[in-house]
Amino acid sequence: MFNVIAPRGAIIVFLCTQNHHTMQEKNSYDRWFRLAMGKFYKGRVRMAVLQAFPFWIASLITGLVAIVYARLFAMSEKLSLTIIHEHSWFLFIVTPVCFVAAWWLVKRYEPKAAGSGIPQVMAAIELANPRYNQLVEKFLSIKVIVVKILSSMLMVIGGGAVGREGPTVQIAGSIFRKVNQLLPDSWPKVSKRNMIITGAAAGLAAAFNTPLGGVVFAVEELAKTHISFFKTAIFTSVIIAGLTAQAIIGPYLYLGYPVVNGPSAFVFVYVILVALVCGAGGSYMSKVIVQVMKWKRTFKSRKYELLYVIGCALVFAAIAYFVSHAILASGKEEMTRLLFEKDKSEGWVTPILRMIGPVLSFTTGGAGGVFAPALTAGATIGGLVAQLASLTGVDTNILVLSGMVAFLTGVTRSPFTSAILVLEMTDRHNVIFHLMLAGLVSSAIAVLIDKHSFYEQLKHLYLADVYKEENAKAAKTD
Repeated sequence: MFNVIAPRGAIIVFLCTQNHHTMQEKNSYDRWFRLAMGKFYKGRVRMAVLQAFPFWIASLITGLVAIVYARLFAMSEKLSLTIIHEHSWFLFIVTPVCFVAAWWLVKRYEPKAAGSGIPQVMAAIELANPRYNQLVEKFLSIKVIVVKILSSMLMVIGGGAVGREGPTVQIAGSIFRKVNQLLPDSWPKVSKRNMIITGAAAGLAAAFNTPLGGVVFAVEELAKTHISFFKTAIFTSVIIAGLTAQAIIGPYLYLGYPVVNGPSAFVFVYVILVALVCGAGGSYMSKVIVQVMKWKRTFKSRKYELLYVIGCALVFAAIAYFVSHAILASGKEEMTRLLFEKDKSEGWVTPILRMIGPVLSFTTGGAGGVFAPALTAGATIGGLVAQLASLTGVDTNILVLSGMVAFLTGVTRSPFTSAILVLEMTDRHNVIFHLMLAGLVSSAIAVLIDKHSFYEQLKHLYLADVYKEENAKAAKTD
C-alpha cells in the first residue's frame, strides 16, 4: 500500500510545486505588464499634452489679440462716424488721406497684408509643405499682424466699408504660425498645416464669438485633409480663444436676440427669393472685385496705383456726401436697426451702396475684410424685399437673417459656415431651416455665375505672385 501511495503523494507535491511556480511567474508577469503599460500610457499622455500645449498657448494669445483688435476697430469706426456726422465735408479730406495711408502702409511694409486675410491663410495652408514652407512667412508673420491692424484701422477711420473678421483670421494664423516656429527642436513635432488651419478657426470664433462657426469654417473652407487628424486641436483652440474673449468682455452675441417667433407659413417663398437675389449679388460683387484686382496688376508703375486709390476715395466720399451715408463703414449699425427697431423701412439705393462700398474700399489695396460688409448687404436686400411685400416684423427679421446668410454664401460658397455663423450671432435656433435653405439656394445660383469662390480666386492670385517672385530670385541666382 505504501509503495503505491508514495508515488501518488510525490506527484501531488510536484504538481502543487509546479502550480506555485506558475502562479508566481504569472503574478510577476502581471506586475511587469502593468508597469510597462503604465509607462506606455504615461508616455502617450505626456506626448499628447506636449503636442496640444502650443495650440493652447496660441489660442490664448489669439483671444487676447482679437479682443484688443475688435476694440481698436470699434474706436476707429466711432471716430469716423463722429467726424462725418459733425462735418460731412471732411469726407473729401479724411477719406483720401486715410485710404492712401492704408494702401501705402501695406505696399511699403507688407504687401500680403492687403485685403481680407482669408485668401492669404488659404495660400499659406497650401504652401505649408517641405518644398514651399519658407514662403509661408510672406503671408503669416508678426509684421503682417502689425500692418494688418494699422492699415485696417486707417481704412475704417476713412469710412471704408470693410470688416475686421477676415483680418482676424490672418492675424490668428500668424500667431499660431509664430508659436509653432518658436518650439525647440526637441519638442514633439506639430503639423504646420494643422496649426494654421486651427489658428484660422480660432480667429473666426474669437471675432464673431461663434465657436461652432469657427469649426465649420475650418472644415468647409480651409481643410483639405481629414478632420479626424486634428479635430481635438480645433475644438480646444476654438474654446480657449472664445473663452479668453468672453473673460474680458463677457458673453455676448454679435447681433443680439431678434424676434423670430411665429413666422407666417409662406415666408419660405420670400426666403428663396431673397436667397436668389443675394446669391447673385454676392457672386457678382466678388467677380467685380477680382476683375478690378487683375486689371490693377497691369499698371506699369506705383503712380497709377496711387491715382486709383485717390480716385476710389473721392468717389466713395462723393457718394457718401451727395447720396447717402449708408455706404460707410462695415454696416453693423444697419443690421442692428433692421433687426431691432420698429422702423424697418429700407431704401432701394442702400443695398446697391452696400455692394459698391466694398468694391471701392477693398480694391484700393488697404487691409480690411468683406465678411461684415457682405452680411450688411444681404441684410439690406432682405429688408427691402420684406418692405416691398409688406411683411410683418417677424417675417422681416427672418428675411434679414436669410439675406445675410445668402449674400455671404454668394461670396464664400460656404453655405453651412454662413448659416451657422448667423445662427450663433443671434441664438435663434428655430430659424435654422430658413437659414440653411437660404444658404443652399444662394450657393446654387452663385455657382452658375462663377464656379470659384471669391477667396479661392484671390488665393490663386497671391500664389501666382509668390511663385513669380521665387522664380525671379532663382533666375538672378543662376
